[in-house]
Amino acid sequence: MTTKHFLNLRDLSNQDILNILDRAIERKSQKQKEKTLAGLKLGLIFEKPSTRTRISFESGVLNLGGNAIFMSSTDLQLSRGEPVSDTAKVASSMLDVIALRVDKHETLEMFASNSSVPVINALSDLSHPCQILADLMTFKENSANELEKVCWIGDGNNVCNSYIEASKILDFELSIYCPKEYSPDPSFLNYAKENSSFANSREEAAKGADIITTDVWVSMGDEKTKERAFQGYFVDTDLIENTGKESIFLHCLPAHRGQEITFELMEHPSSKVLQQAENRMHVQEALIENLLS
Repeated sequence: MTTKHFLNLRDLSNQDILNILDRAIERKSQKQKEKTLAGLKLGLIFEKPSTRTRISFESGVLNLGGNAIFMSSTDLQLSRGEPVSDTAKVASSMLDVIALRVDKHETLEMFASNSSVPVINALSDLSHPCQILADLMTFKENSANELEKVCWIGDGNNVCNSYIEASKILDFELSIYCPKEYSPDPSFLNYAKENSSFANSREEAAKGADIITTDVWVSMGDEKTKERAFQGYFVDTDLIENTGKESIFLHCLPAHRGQEITFELMEHPSSKVLQQAENRMHVQEALIENLLS
């Protein structure tokens, strides 16, 4: 049987995604979660620090009846120059699933090509597909309608790239308002060119949107440059309240109040950010079940 990996959202079909969302909602509703994968061993290999990703994977695998083994890159011989391929072959001989949070997407691809068990992208510089599954689940819980439009404001980063993939797979409109020098990856835009487009203003991007979402402006090392570039690329309650729809606001966290969002937005009724964060756990449980089915 071919090993199923989840490196980008397009590794799943439209039906796969719908099945995972339904299963995640079903598992979330269970008072005592089914231990469908008793004895499962999940390896977590993280090059980058994490709050939600680590907690959600470790809690999720316990809910499935398994155990998680966490390893930072400094815990492994990778930090001393061992080839990724060697680490992947050895780790996959002892584990059932491996989730990686890496600086470079190429590391993830190399690991997966040498792994005999499913590899999950828990975040790379190129994409963050687990986050999009949680976002889609959150929308599904809050609306009986089909998802028609998503508005992205800010850095055209890894999360934005995964939203671009989702727009094609699930056939919705994605409107992106970002500084030109921080546009999404061209290969992702080309993949979904019929569904994703750029807006000329926040208001244009948000008009008719079911979801309005953003991410931090600044990652470590380029604070001053980015802060200048992103002035005006923010979400506030006025934007949310004038879309013409009952829009929800999502943010993958951590959020920087006073930068990409205003101080009051997280407590606004449209904000489903905490629900979204919890849903990472449920949707990743369903994802692991899918990859091992």
